[in-house]
Amino acid sequence: MECVFGLVGNGFAIVAADTSAVHSILVHKNNEDKIMLLDSHKLIAASGEPGDRVQFTEYVQKNVSLYQFRNGIPLTTAAAANFTRGELATALRKLGELGLLDALLLKTQCSVFGCHASNPYSVNILMAGYDKEAGASLYYIDYIATLHKVDKGAFGYGSYFSLSTMDRHFRSDMSVEEAIELVDKCIVEIRSRLVIAPPNFVIKIVDKDGARTHAWRQSVQDVTTASV
Repeated sequence: MECVFGLVGNGFAIVAADTSAVHSILVHKNNEDKIMLLDSHKLIAASGEPGDRVQFTEYVQKNVSLYQFRNGIPLTTAAAANFTRGELATALRKLGELGLLDALLLKTQCSVFGCHASNPYSVNILMAGYDKEAGASLYYIDYIATLHKVDKGAFGYGSYFSLSTMDRHFRSDMSVEEAIELVDKCIVEIRSRLVIAPPNFVIKIVDKDGARTHAWRQSVQDVTTASV
């Protein structure tokens, strides 16, 4: 029941994500941060298979840092989004470049050994950033490498409620306080409407002052039990 959503206001962008790490019927932790800092003025929020989500977002982060290290200037948010989209598209088509026998052999090996190196990434992304010339922006990138620049977006089961709530209350000239209030309305809707709703959320913001964590919305705390 993952939930990732975001919006662009007047000179800033906000992204929020649930913090639950789950598998099947088990909740492993309630403080998993699914919003990664790409650089000083970019955020990447992701949902999807945990392994793909962590590996791919770290891969994007390191390549964005490598570009800045090599060239002395950071990628713009649009350039970082297009790079991310390109990597998803390349992974999506890797199996198609192989011969039939090689593809069947690779699939067999992956099914036996749990290999995902040449498979598509099962990950959906919202990338938020702030550039001096372009201002704040938000990019929607799904697992089949669809890329759109949006004013608001969402992934996961929570999108059924967060998108409708944002459609009703969103304005492009919102202040930070108004945007946070709207994010809280989305969280309330998700918690009250989903039959199995994530209890905790993290909210992060990016503007001319940089990317940072704004707040955690927690209703459940992780409890550490002593070993017997």
